[in-house]
Amino acid sequence: MSALWTSAEIVAATGGTLHGSPFAASGVAFDSRAVATGDLFVALAGTAADGHGYVDGAFQRGAAAALVSREISARGPVVRVSDTSAGLTALARAARRRSRARVASVTGSVGKTSTKDALRAMLSPQGPTEASAASYNNHVGVPVSLARLPAEARFGVFEIGMNHPGEIEPLARMVEADVGIVTNVAAVHIGHMGSEEAIADEKACLFAGMRAGAVAVLNRDNRHYDRLAAHARRFGVTRIVDFGCDERAAARLLACKVDDSGSDIEADIEGRSLRYRLGAPGEHLALNSVAALAAVHCLGADVATAAAALRGWSASPGRGARRRLPWAGGGVELLDESYNASPIAVRAMLAVFARTLPGPSGRRILVLGDMRELGAHADAYHADLAPDVARSGAALVFTCGPHMKSLADRLDARVRGAHESDSAALAPVVVAALRPGDVVAVKGSLGSKMKTIVDALDQASAGGR
Repeated sequence: MSALWTSAEIVAATGGTLHGSPFAASGVAFDSRAVATGDLFVALAGTAADGHGYVDGAFQRGAAAALVSREISARGPVVRVSDTSAGLTALARAARRRSRARVASVTGSVGKTSTKDALRAMLSPQGPTEASAASYNNHVGVPVSLARLPAEARFGVFEIGMNHPGEIEPLARMVEADVGIVTNVAAVHIGHMGSEEAIADEKACLFAGMRAGAVAVLNRDNRHYDRLAAHARRFGVTRIVDFGCDERAAARLLACKVDDSGSDIEADIEGRSLRYRLGAPGEHLALNSVAALAAVHCLGADVATAAAALRGWSASPGRGARRRLPWAGGGVELLDESYNASPIAVRAMLAVFARTLPGPSGRRILVLGDMRELGAHADAYHADLAPDVARSGAALVFTCGPHMKSLADRLDARVRGAHESDSAALAPVVVAALRPGDVVAVKGSLGSKMKTIVDALDQASAGGR
């Protein structure tokens, strides 16, 4: 495989000047801690830190070169531009221009990352595929992901997110997708956006700048379907493929049998009947797999091959990954949903949690942190989860954060484990409460730092508890 970028190509794309010897880069990185051998390190000037202070560290980790915006003393070649953020964007646009890949973009209130990951698993057996790493879906993550797109890739899959108005359209115009998926619209980031309608309007900006003949894949079951479809047409998208359980959907979920380790699914993808196994449980994941299959079909790949690949797919850490942890001579099952949370996402997790069987003498233990960015009605959104928690079969519920107190106060006293101000205070309480056979689910918004609790469970397990 050829180099991802030569120094001459980077200079041509960014308008920069090379200082030092010509080079070839095999990757692109903006975090010096994540630099791999051969990467181009982009020294971004952020609000918390300036990447120019980490250039030497990047070279120590094996960087091939650095993209900088001022004169620095470096132990390797640098390309100097007037602004590194603009330089990164120019590199991303150059990657898209030279690529013949069929590209899908994904957004939605929930399910973006899991759908993107499922698409990568579906498309990779059918040709070289590049997809956004982790949740690289913002003004830095999207151009970095695009800049990593090899010229020889057959498929590209890019996640695009937002939490404020006006963030999606410039990223969508950069990606220039052939297929755009909106998984759903719900009250996520509503504190910044004001209403679900405003969220739908922002999500629909995914269809800005799409390529000729592009397809919009939309959730027919979502109440904002017509609004999203109208926006897609306004942006010039003439073909809309709907998915869902609705009998009108072109990509339809016909049946979903969920068990403890996955889901058996029947679907119809634009007239083609499929039966397949999804290696992760949950109706929400099953529905998103149908959306992904619709996108696969629209990208020109084989849907049967794609569906078969889902047997080996599983949720990623922080987004539903399940692990068995040794615990006091036995074990506990961890459902790790610590990366993010919203009302719709918590309810989806609770449906999976309710089907997860504890071991002998075990219990279902639920650990919830605040859902962020819900605005003036945040307490009500949290309190409204009480019936869903009750139906989940949780024997004990541990909560943290000021808004989760509203939920804790509505729970039956018999299931109230403890409430603490934050995850750091709650972690040792949860560790002390667990016993072999338990199933423990951990979920909360990123700002609630629920990974602190996951890390505490890992540490206690490794310590032979």
